[in-house]
Amino acid sequence: QVQLVESGGTLVQTGGALRLSCEASGRNVDRRAMGWFRQAPGKEREFVAAITWLGDGKYYADAVKGRFTLSRDNKKNTLYLQMNSLKPEDTALYYCAAREGRDSSLVTLANAKKYDYWGQGTQVTVSS
Repeated sequence: QVQLVESGGTLVQTGGALRLSCEASGRNVDRRAMGWFRQAPGKEREFVAAITWLGDGKYYADAVKGRFTLSRDNKKNTLYLQMNSLKPEDTALYYCAAREGRDSSLVTLANAKKYDYWGQGTQVTVSS
């Protein structure tokens, strides 16, 4: 079992920056593919970014590429999402997720249905 706890979400102005954290606990958390997803009111959950189980690959959604940066600190069992140049359309509940298995393809890691463990989410609101 894996437990995930997100933090760092808050209200920020357009153009601002935030860093989200996802603290993981449980078995082999430093050897799992992990990702960030977000869900805005009335919309489906969408992929934001993911890191492969070995940490040797990262993927980003086109909407955040160049603005968001994913990193992982295995000593702290924590996944980070640095978000810069925030826009109102980034407003959403951000979820951290982890999965079993070693598939490192974008097709898999960008698919919310392929993840086995989820946090409760942290709210990011970007004011215009």
